[in-house]
Amino acid sequence: MSKAVIIAEKPSVAKNIADALHIKKRSDGYYEGENYIVTWAFGHLLQLYDAKDYDENMGKWKMDNFPFIPNKFQYKVKSSPKNRDQADSGAKKQFTIIKSLLFRDDVDAIISACDYDREGQVIGDSIIYNIKAPKQVYRLLLNEWTPDEVLAGLEQIRPNTELRPLQDAGVSRQWADWVIGINLTSVTTLKYQKGRGQVLNIGRVILPTLKIIYDRDKEIEAFVPDKYFKLGAKFKTEKGEEFDATYMEGKEEKFKQKETLDEIRNALKNAHGIVADKQVERKKEYPPYLFNLSNLQGHITSKFKGWTSDKVLKVAQSLYEKKYITYPRTASTALEESLVDRAAKVLGAVKRGLPYEDEVKFVKTKRLFNNEKVESHSAIIPTYVIPKSLSSDEQIVYSAIKNRFIMQFMPIAEHEETRVTIKISDEAIKGFFAAKGRVQIIEGWRQVEKIESKDNILPFMNQSEQLEILNAKVTSHETKPPKHHTEKTLLRVMETCGKNYDDEEAVLSGFSIGTPATRAETIKKLKDIGYIFSKDKSLLCSDLGKEIVETFPIKDLFDLEFTGKLEKALSDMEKKEVSRGVFLNFIFDFTKKSVETIKSDKDVVLLHAAKPEVKKNEFLGKCPLCSSAVIEGQKGFGCSNWKNGCKYVIWKNDKYLASMKKKPTKTMVKALLKDGKALVKGLTSKKGNKFDAIMTYEKNTDNEYFGWKMEFVEQEKNKNEGK
Repeated sequence: MSKAVIIAEKPSVAKNIADALHIKKRSDGYYEGENYIVTWAFGHLLQLYDAKDYDENMGKWKMDNFPFIPNKFQYKVKSSPKNRDQADSGAKKQFTIIKSLLFRDDVDAIISACDYDREGQVIGDSIIYNIKAPKQVYRLLLNEWTPDEVLAGLEQIRPNTELRPLQDAGVSRQWADWVIGINLTSVTTLKYQKGRGQVLNIGRVILPTLKIIYDRDKEIEAFVPDKYFKLGAKFKTEKGEEFDATYMEGKEEKFKQKETLDEIRNALKNAHGIVADKQVERKKEYPPYLFNLSNLQGHITSKFKGWTSDKVLKVAQSLYEKKYITYPRTASTALEESLVDRAAKVLGAVKRGLPYEDEVKFVKTKRLFNNEKVESHSAIIPTYVIPKSLSSDEQIVYSAIKNRFIMQFMPIAEHEETRVTIKISDEAIKGFFAAKGRVQIIEGWRQVEKIESKDNILPFMNQSEQLEILNAKVTSHETKPPKHHTEKTLLRVMETCGKNYDDEEAVLSGFSIGTPATRAETIKKLKDIGYIFSKDKSLLCSDLGKEIVETFPIKDLFDLEFTGKLEKALSDMEKKEVSRGVFLNFIFDFTKKSVETIKSDKDVVLLHAAKPEVKKNEFLGKCPLCSSAVIEGQKGFGCSNWKNGCKYVIWKNDKYLASMKKKPTKTMVKALLKDGKALVKGLTSKKGNKFDAIMTYEKNTDNEYFGWKMEFVEQEKNKNEGK
């Protein structure tokens, strides 16, 4: 009986597919059932040749070797992370296994089940077309890995030839970035480093991103604050209730001249206020749109300390591979209209047991289900598979996605806004005082994340009512500089190429820096190569980053418009509107000209190498064995006197804590060293129940090592009460 080989992108996804098909038999590198064999890659199992693989003379960086553009791009098994000159042994073994499966006599079809995006297409195609097995090739296109979707998707597989435009865009992106990166990084380093050892990375996406941060830093540097003044007054109604109001002329409440406001303040002493106008308006507040990847990354990085957009993507990818959420690398904030029934099923699963469950009602709205606002992939939502246990990081990301989904089906929040205009009895005062009140009437979707509504209640007053002026004060203010970019604001600029699109327009324009899948990686790379650094949540340009922007002569690569057009061309290629040949010829021509420009640039400027940041070891407390400082290391919190044999350490992967789904934290270690005990919240029992406990870390009586002891918080509390 003939079989089909399904190639998944990762082992975890292969397991999901095998489970959906009820395949229990596992062999080395694949699962085998009656009709299907399920195997897997490890992401990019193959990579493009290095330059020296084409020509051994390229092993040494020499100006004369560039520009270098291969006549034909070739692939090899990915390199070992320990030795780039050797193939990764695990990848090589898996590639051999896949090859043997594809050439089996009982196999007549190959199904690529890699992620439904450019990269996924390239991962599957590079393996299949390098192996060249004479079998029919199909494509499984899924947005989630739940059993229902896997089975439904296998009924609707498409010939892989239909995905040629997606392959063209993926390969073009890969080849373009290789050509620009290899050529311009090498030539720039040779030109401006003169053998000083620091590689100067140049790339199609990293440079415009660097320029965004550089421009904001320069804007802040050049900012000169403007002084302005405001006049506020306290009024009293006929019923004796007090409230504050601000002086305005037209729509302006900020004034350049303090003297103008001083005169008005003096005139108020012999005057009273009159309620000239009172408007009460009921306003609706719709929930924020469903998450796309950039919005999810912005939400999490701005709300939680220590998160980066790269970390958000990794955690979301993990949730996706575990079947808990839909495909995360999406730019859309709406759902395809075909997902109505699936969304209703998901809502039924995720709303169970909520305190406001009765208020959650499924409705089909154009705001939520709209094909015109979906590009390639729908917004991120949960699946009907409810997680049994999640790590604390997974819980943060999953809850955000689940909550945002539930909000769409809650009542629309409503508040009442009252605006009062107060004229002054002295007719020489040409302006008026304004006061605004706000009262939440319907909490609606705001309950989901307990979003506090800040009510500002104005006292009741009638039209034409006379008001007593209790006091007035002129205050001095200064305009504030723009804020440094955060990951949230940077992602937004990258997503829209600095244009003022709304979410849907940005998605449909295709005009962006990078894709949802690559932006987090770009920000991380900029940090890793020392062009930018983080300070709290802000992103700033390093000295090296500034010098790159000010020195590197290929200004097109800093230009958002130029980069946006390249990304747009790749997006249009997926729609068959741009040909691969035209795009690549442009890239090759651009690279050749850029190399010549750099070679002929003035020789005087040498960029200095970025100094690696020296991390100061934070003192966490005194070692209980030898009183030396306990500091944080890469793998644990330990005594700084370890070289002399001190054994005190709390490992970050401590197995006892891991069994209760916890890791030691700085706060916990500080408490243990200071008080001998630490309150640890949110531990998980073997049955999955959450509990809090007082933990101590005590030296064993028979050796130099330490072990944990635990006392439940309830027991501790009862003991204290009995004292």
